[in-house]
Amino acid sequence: MCGRYASTRKRDELLQEFEVELDTGEEIGPDYNVAPTKQVYAVMSRVPKEESTERPVRQLRVVRWGLVPSWAKDPSIGSRMINARVETVAEKPAFRRAFASRRCLLPADGFYEWMKAPEGAKPAKQPYFIHPEDGGVMAMAGLYEFWKDPSRADDDPLKWLCTCTVITTDAEDGVGHIHERMPMMIERERWAEWLDPRVSDASRLLVPALAGRLAAYPVSTAVNNVRNNGPDLVEPLKDDGDRAVLF
Repeated sequence: MCGRYASTRKRDELLQEFEVELDTGEEIGPDYNVAPTKQVYAVMSRVPKEESTERPVRQLRVVRWGLVPSWAKDPSIGSRMINARVETVAEKPAFRRAFASRRCLLPADGFYEWMKAPEGAKPAKQPYFIHPEDGGVMAMAGLYEFWKDPSRADDDPLKWLCTCTVITTDAEDGVGHIHERMPMMIERERWAEWLDPRVSDASRLLVPALAGRLAAYPVSTAVNNVRNNGPDLVEPLKDDGDRAVLF
């Protein structure tokens, strides 16, 4: 699964990197410890209501991590919908409608996974930061959905909640020994098709990452606590003899 990641690039950087056409103006600060239910950036293509054209326009939005299906009775279900498995995303009731036409890209610097240490070692699970070896941005495959709060008035700005989920796949060989799953990444040449709601056969765009694209190193267990945040969380952990060396 993917339960934590880092997303620290500024909005202006993302607007340029993803060639965003419509700037919604929403902004959040850098987050080195993105956890479920937090606000995150999502790149999506939608047809603006005020325009007569039917051409989808690429935009950058702030959404909440943890997908809430439109049919949900309340938004609490989102905390259990942070990931969608690539093997079943097109069939699962919670995801299939979003997969058909509400696909997005979730920008990340990298993600965290925890590897079980040898018996008796401390910590029992060692966190690793996994990121593109070239230092580029990760475009994680995601889905988004809108949920209407029946308890709020129609003119209430909080009437609609926009949420997202990360699609996961089998980990590529280079990082599979840390954890068997990883976020599905969408390569740049497939961004336009993946985001286009008119593309009905999106499954063909979900291609596993090429071996050697990712690098990983151990980081401090401070990342275990969601209240901790800052660039120190992604700093490589120095081998001081007090932790398990897992490579």
